[in-house]
Amino acid sequence: MQAVVLAAGKGTRLRPLTEDKPKGMVEVDGKPILTHCFDQLVNLGAEKLVVVVGYKKEVIISHYDDEYRGVPITYAHQREQKGLAHALLTVEDHIDEDFMLMLGDNIFNANLSDVVKRQREDRADAAFLVEEVEWDEASRYGVCVTNDYGEITEVIEKPEEPPSNLVMTGFYTFTPAIFHACHLVQPSNRGEFEISEAIDLLIRSGRTIDAIRLDGWRMDIGYPEDRDEAERRLSEKTED
Repeated sequence: MQAVVLAAGKGTRLRPLTEDKPKGMVEVDGKPILTHCFDQLVNLGAEKLVVVVGYKKEVIISHYDDEYRGVPITYAHQREQKGLAHALLTVEDHIDEDFMLMLGDNIFNANLSDVVKRQREDRADAAFLVEEVEWDEASRYGVCVTNDYGEITEVIEKPEEPPSNLVMTGFYTFTPAIFHACHLVQPSNRGEFEISEAIDLLIRSGRTIDAIRLDGWRMDIGYPEDRDEAERRLSEKTED
């Protein structure tokens, strides 16, 4: 299976850590966030890494060059950060099969393999790792509504009144059908092409998307204190 990593963001909330590097190159526990991502994707069987770069892309390219642990890397340039659906379209020409998608600012210690396994079963057209959060935090995320079979029936991006406290975590598997949906997405009221809208289009077209509940933890490294918390959790894992 191929793997896509989105790593084009500026990481403005992480400044001053991102003054001279993109967010994915901020170190957590002694190595860049992207190295954590790449290690997990290679361990999951990624045969190719396609990395979307933008802000200070040369830092990423010079560090990793054209392969990681023997797995070839292809870079796609997102010239303007206009949302995740927009970022995903930059890799369309490089993907020709089911693929993993990971946001390049997340640290996972979780059951990612369950998501990949579900995709390989050909039971669903996509599968997402989802997490229950506190109700008052759900409005910060893409919120998922599921049916009794654990299938996602609706995704709403940062709703003011969340219908659920089940949220997307930043790890997904898709078929190439997601690209057609991304082409149909219109800018949201935030002016971005939201991946949640593309996912909703897939659902409305009759495709099946399974929710895999997170077993473990993940950290979205949005602020310096998130990096500190991720390092604390990783050190606990090492001690175990």
